[in-house]
Amino acid sequence: MTDFPLTDYIPGLRRYARSLTGDAWKADDLVQDTLERACSKWRLWVVGSDLRAWLFTLMHNVYVNQVRSAVRQSSAGVAVAVDDVEHELVAPEAGDAQAIDLQRCLLRLPEEQRVVLLLVSLEDLSYEEVAKITGVPVGTVMSRLSRARSRLRELMDNPATPALPAQAASPAVLRRMK
Repeated sequence: MTDFPLTDYIPGLRRYARSLTGDAWKADDLVQDTLERACSKWRLWVVGSDLRAWLFTLMHNVYVNQVRSAVRQSSAGVAVAVDDVEHELVAPEAGDAQAIDLQRCLLRLPEEQRVVLLLVSLEDLSYEEVAKITGVPVGTVMSRLSRARSRLRELMDNPATPALPAQAASPAVLRRMK
């Protein structure tokens, strides 16, 4: 067993999940799914290795699987962009405006950039740890982080600029022609 109980990592997992999903309920579901996966795959964790990085790797993989599943399921449905129904949403308190703008701008980043930005800045993981979690080289992590920071700065400076959220853009469906 490790010196740190699994429960010590839940606040960090919740922060990361909330930033990934943009929704408290989905974030809690993602944390639950991650912890269930950790419990069922516990024997795969190498004693002495970084438990925190292993948990974030599990969460990353669970999230990617959920997004892929949602894309497959939504191919039959209609996606609605938040900006299209913005007039129907209840206005937040004035003090929350900056946080909501930041959340909205984060959700407009491409997923691979958002993931790297959140792991480095929110969870304070090293480039090497992020590379291991996401399964990409350290140089790619650094590049994605740089692009994410630049794009986030642009979005925060010009919040009124219309742009499609990263999640609203649906991939083209290719069908085999006979």
